[in-house]
Parts: sequence; structure tokens; C-alpha cells
Amino acid sequence: MSASWLDEIRWTEEGLVPVIAQTSAGKVVMFAWMNRESLALTNKTGFAVYWSRSRQRLWRKGEESGNQQKIIHISVDCDEDVILLEIEQQGGIACHTGRESCFYRTLKNNEWLTNSAVLKDPAEMYKK
Repeated sequence: MSASWLDEIRWTEEGLVPVIAQTSAGKVVMFAWMNRESLALTNKTGFAVYWSRSRQRLWRKGEESGNQQKIIHISVDCDEDVILLEIEQQGGIACHTGRESCFYRTLKNNEWLTNSAVLKDPAEMYKK
């Protein structure tokens, strides 16, 4: 099995590529990073696997919360330096804060205002 498609990605000096996850309805729910291994695993398994920069390890989305991201399509932009995942967000929650999307604050009058409610208490999703 050839992985030449991975060679077409323009990886950062750290070996990463930015990734946007959006639902098939077009709602952007997350931004994260992938390395070669996580992108290959995402393609192979059909579920999102990211690279956690803070933990310096692979991060299988939903490994603790159960809120996995099932892959519908993987796309690359014209510069080959950004990945777009079209996903089905299982559990309806993408954010570790218990919200549908990580983009839950909007700038209004020079102030960040919360624009969506917590759907599930993070303490219930993360037992650690």
C-alpha cells in the first residue's frame, strides 16, 4: 500500500499539518494538528486521530469522552498545507468544555461572549 499521498502534504518544520473539522452541515467544530502517523491512522480507521502538542502523543478523538469523529471525507487545500475533515460528530459534542463546537465565543464590542451552552458537564465525560 503506497503512502505517497502523505508526501504531497506540506508539513510544518515540526512535521505537523493544521486540521479543521466540520460537520457535513458545514459547522466548524474544531481545529487541531496531525502528523503523518495520525493522518494515516485517520484514513485507515475512519475516525479522527490527532497529534496532541501539549501531551506529545497521538490523540484519538473521543478516547476519554466517547465523542468520536467519524470521517466522511478528508480534503486538502490548494496549497496542500491544511486538511479539512468532514465528520459526523458522535455524541454531538466536539469541545472538551462539553459544547458542540470549540468555537463557542464571539467577539462583540471588544469582549468575548459565550454563544453556546454546555451540553454535557466535562466532569461526566472525563473521569480522570
